[in-house]
Amino acid sequence: MSVLVVVPCGMRKIWDMNPSAGPTPAKNAYVGAPFKVNREYAEKFADRWVILSAKYGFIDPDFVIPENYDVTFKRPETQPVSVSKLRRQIVEKGLNNFSKVVVLGGRDYVAVTRRAFEGFKVTVIAPTLGLPIGKAMGKVRRAIQEGDPFNC
Repeated sequence: MSVLVVVPCGMRKIWDMNPSAGPTPAKNAYVGAPFKVNREYAEKFADRWVILSAKYGFIDPDFVIPENYDVTFKRPETQPVSVSKLRRQIVEKGLNNFSKVVVLGGRDYVAVTRRAFEGFKVTVIAPTLGLPIGKAMGKVRRAIQEGDPFNC
């Protein structure tokens, strides 16, 4: 069984702390605590992991983000990536070849991921859906510590 983990990007980015950081790989661009714990989970349990960026879509950890941005699924006026573009990326990147997709994060990211994977033969799991951020992070930390990848 092959597992893809989708880690939501984060609002806090390296440029908030260091405005002159320049282009940065996505795995290092997001610096908030939720991203860091979700990244650790993905690196431990995933056969492959991607970051879901509201601006760029499904991106690999080494994808270079050129500069700071403020796009979110919560505010349509920021023009987040469309579901149709995400569906194209799923095929182009072979993300539909996984049997399970574990999406970490809140309601908006889970909803967008589920819509994007609709019709593909994958099972989408959202183990932290509905939890407040602190409880979600705690659940992910426990999974890491206990070696339990949410029934993947």
